[in-house]
Amino acid sequence: MYTTLQEPLLEKAVARNSSVEKEITMSSSRLGLRLAACLLNISEARRKYIVENVAKAALLEKNGQKHPEVSVLNIFSDQEYNRSVITIAASVDALANSILAACLEAFQSIDMEVQEGIHPCLGAVDLIPIYPLSGVGVEECGAMARSLAENLVVCVPGCSVFLFGEANLPEKRTLVQRRKQLGWFTRRDFSALEPDLGAAPARRCGLTGIGASPYVMNCNVTIDSQDLALGKEIASTIRGSNVNGLKGVQTMAFPHEGKIEIACNVESFEDQEVTETSEGSQYMAYSVLGDHFYYVSPHYIEAQVRKLASDRGVGTMGRALIGFTPQECKNCAEYAIKEGIGEFWKIRGGVFM
Repeated sequence: MYTTLQEPLLEKAVARNSSVEKEITMSSSRLGLRLAACLLNISEARRKYIVENVAKAALLEKNGQKHPEVSVLNIFSDQEYNRSVITIAASVDALANSILAACLEAFQSIDMEVQEGIHPCLGAVDLIPIYPLSGVGVEECGAMARSLAENLVVCVPGCSVFLFGEANLPEKRTLVQRRKQLGWFTRRDFSALEPDLGAAPARRCGLTGIGASPYVMNCNVTIDSQDLALGKEIASTIRGSNVNGLKGVQTMAFPHEGKIEIACNVESFEDQEVTETSEGSQYMAYSVLGDHFYYVSPHYIEAQVRKLASDRGVGTMGRALIGFTPQECKNCAEYAIKEGIGEFWKIRGGVFM
């Protein structure tokens, strides 16, 4: 299984590689590329070779040569979920074709008629979110996402697409809004779905979500319990849409490896009232093209889950960050592309976290 580092392994890796981390951070500011990232969600994790083939396809130009401005930064595969998240970073000019190549490989290999896993999904390629990293705004990423969606339904017979965020004009409905509308959380009656692009979803391909927004981070916290109702109660308490919830945090609870996992999508947002941003505070900050964004710190999310679980007599078993924080993604992308490291996922565990 591919995973990100978890505590305390994460701390040890950071200590071992602090000099390389400094090199990555320093080199990143000198590159000057306009960069964006895609956290490609595919409905496969149990066949490692398929996941790797999808990742490798993202790196190749049409002539079969590796593209110098594309890197696959991370692969996170969860066999119980049967879901992988592949982090592709590239220059704005190269990213759409890179994602398209990866999707073509995925659609050839993944059949939703036989796919099984406890994580909700609607498509063989379930989700294609595009996030700005440096030198590009979210609106341009939205235009890229719309163009990619149009190309995808032409290139893949049976592929159907729904749009969200900056790709869903003029409404700009969020991913959560679209998923609720389409029944993503209750999975999966293809015959009743109405795509934004493409024909009615074919059972093999399913329905793919494509969109753009400020960076969304994925952070999961495991509680030492098998009580799904308890997990759902904790997830509901920290959910951003609820009173006293964590702003921008979307949550679900799943049975996972004999315990319960609180899965969090952590959205970035603009808020003039947020002032304190540090590793120990509730919020972290970053900027793209002079626009300032904030998100709830993974440490704070873990602390809140730990407290809520403790109040109910249950402990926690650690946190998994699926990929990167926004700052880490930008720094790793610039370093990997500067150094010509297309398969960065193969070395990142020993290089940067």
